Amino acid sequence: MQSVDFDLIICGGGPVGQSIAILLAQRGLTAARIALVDMKTPEDAAADPRTLALSYGSRQILDELGAWSAIGPAATAIEQIHVSRRGHFGRTLLDRQDYDLPALGYVVRYGEVNRALSARLTPLGLHLLQPAQAVAVEEDDTGVAVTLKDGRTLRAPLVIQAEGGVFGQQQQKTLQRDYQQLGVIAHVHADQVIPHRAFERFTDEGPLALLPQDDGYALVWCVRPATGERLLALDDAAFLAALQSTFGQRVGRFTRISQRHAFPLGLNARPGQTQRVVAIGNAAQTLHPVAGQGLNLGLRDARVLADVLARERSPQALQAFERQRGQDRSLTIRLTDMMARIFAGSPQGSPLQAMLGLSLGAIDLIPGARDLLAEHMLFGRR
Repeated sequence: MQSVDFDLIICGGGPVGQSIAILLAQRGLTAARIALVDMKTPEDAAADPRTLALSYGSRQILDELGAWSAIGPAATAIEQIHVSRRGHFGRTLLDRQDYDLPALGYVVRYGEVNRALSARLTPLGLHLLQPAQAVAVEEDDTGVAVTLKDGRTLRAPLVIQAEGGVFGQQQQKTLQRDYQQLGVIAHVHADQVIPHRAFERFTDEGPLALLPQDDGYALVWCVRPATGERLLALDDAAFLAALQSTFGQRVGRFTRISQRHAFPLGLNARPGQTQRVVAIGNAAQTLHPVAGQGLNLGLRDARVLADVLARERSPQALQAFERQRGQDRSLTIRLTDMMARIFAGSPQGSPLQAMLGLSLGAIDLIPGARDLLAEHMLFGRR
């Protein structure tokens, strides 16, 4: 089939791929010369029920995109984050009032973010290929050819990889085996819900997060595979009892739970950038959910890359992008990777786990430590 030429090709139409497309159009690039390829239809993406944790910094980016006004009414604000270690001394509490912010972050469904971004993207006039799947990317000295599953070929001087589920798949599988963890997710109800407070509780096998959503909590419980399989096999009453025993009584008694799902956890932090192909979002770094930073890091990638490409679209511009994003990416990846490996790879009750528990208490005692942690979670390394 005949190839079609563009100024830029974006592979991946999730929140990060759509965001970089909108940002580029806002910065003056000709929208009709940008191709966006995604495997899902906009309707399928809007129906995705997964839960996202957005930092306040991500809200600012979505505001810049003109999407927050549609997302905000469906989001639950996080005003406090309580971090603790099960059965040990050490906890810290982050509060939005300490930073003069309306919220530390927001909990929202993936589909709501996709729907709002799609509504902003569609009128811009980009060349949208949905559903379509990129199966090969071939680069030469003059550009990049992207072959689609249906045989069509697209060509452009530069390609942005924003589809982590395809292009980071093999690396991610390898690192998932290193972590040996599953994330069990569900929506739970409790009889003493604390409005707008999120919980991150470190257990002997990994973090357990409760994110305020609707009239209950979105649960993400990170455990070793054998434990995860056992939890999935329990009936609702037994699962809630196990959750109660692990989490404690901070929100009273857990009363109801939705259908449970599990997914393997891993780290893909090898973006594999070439001269004319740059990876952002999950294509560059698929993070363990221990700090809830995956999408937040991807949105920061998108904004910086849009600024760089608005000035110059060349291999040198991609190198400049990598230099500008290196510190934020590296610090966030090291933080999440360290925490995940301590709990997934250390024996239960090991000195490493105890040291992390003590560090939670020290955050409140060391001047400035809590503020540095909060600033990174809210805005990244600036």
